[in-house]
Amino acid sequence: MAIFGLFDNRKKEDLTRGLEKTKESVFKKISRAVIGKSSVDDEVLDNLEEALVSSDVGVQTTLRIIERIQARVNEEKYLGTEELNRILREEIAKLLEENKSLDFKGFTDNLPAKPYVIMVVGVNGVGKTTTIGKLAYQHRKANHRVLLGAADTFRAAAVDQLTIWAERAGVPIVKQKMGSDPASVAFDTVTSAMSNDVDVVIIDTAGRLHNKIDLMNELSKIKRVIQKVIPDAPHEVLLVLDGSTGQNAFEQARQFTDATQVNALAITKLDGTAKGGVVIGISDQFKIPVRYIGIGEKLDDLQIFDKSAFVEALFSSSNL
Repeated sequence: MAIFGLFDNRKKEDLTRGLEKTKESVFKKISRAVIGKSSVDDEVLDNLEEALVSSDVGVQTTLRIIERIQARVNEEKYLGTEELNRILREEIAKLLEENKSLDFKGFTDNLPAKPYVIMVVGVNGVGKTTTIGKLAYQHRKANHRVLLGAADTFRAAAVDQLTIWAERAGVPIVKQKMGSDPASVAFDTVTSAMSNDVDVVIIDTAGRLHNKIDLMNELSKIKRVIQKVIPDAPHEVLLVLDGSTGQNAFEQARQFTDATQVNALAITKLDGTAKGGVVIGISDQFKIPVRYIGIGEKLDDLQIFDKSAFVEALFSSSNL
């Protein structure tokens, strides 16, 4: 398989362009870390550490990367700064590879369950509704029958926005009036899915970081009613995070992973930020696979996260 695997040339170009701001920022910082140095010494490693932390990779993940590079320096003895780009790329790729992805690799692959139920969580403003719309579109394009469930019933705008995205994606939606029980909407959605031979169900949930106990109870109730109809669902609990918020995305990940069993991540808005390092840090620290990344506003600008493609795009055409 080619290094970009599921990515065709257009998607490869879109990804490279989407990560341009992050790449430019990271490599400027790394270049400053090695300027005037011919070998990777303690000062270079200290400067590299600072560069990675300030690129929103996160302290813990940065320390892991630095430790690995230090081990390579000790082992290879004559490692020069001109090789730092290569070993940094290799160690980040290894770090991402250690966090195994879910079995589902592509929209056109066979689904591991039918209906395949995705429950989407995340705070308001991170691109949750947009991500659901793009997911629905990609699955429909892959000839999957898709049904949306508008279980964020606390904001009238949330239901309205999801309805608009359902129309754009060309898929039906189950909704009730504002203030309805979210679990009731979820129940109606999966019941309808079973009756209508639906392949993929995507259920939106309230985007509030309110009291953690309330959040846990609400999400648990939605799960319980779904399981009355489909015992092994939801198959995917997808947490949507805004990549442009940097360290705030880490805090949101902590809150939601404490509240429910998140098993997949979507990181959005990477095209408009220099904080793309959060993809590396969040994947490493929470041991939850990054499933999708958002690199634009178009319906097909949600890509399945390919570790090799991501690292290649991040390090491509650098002058380090």
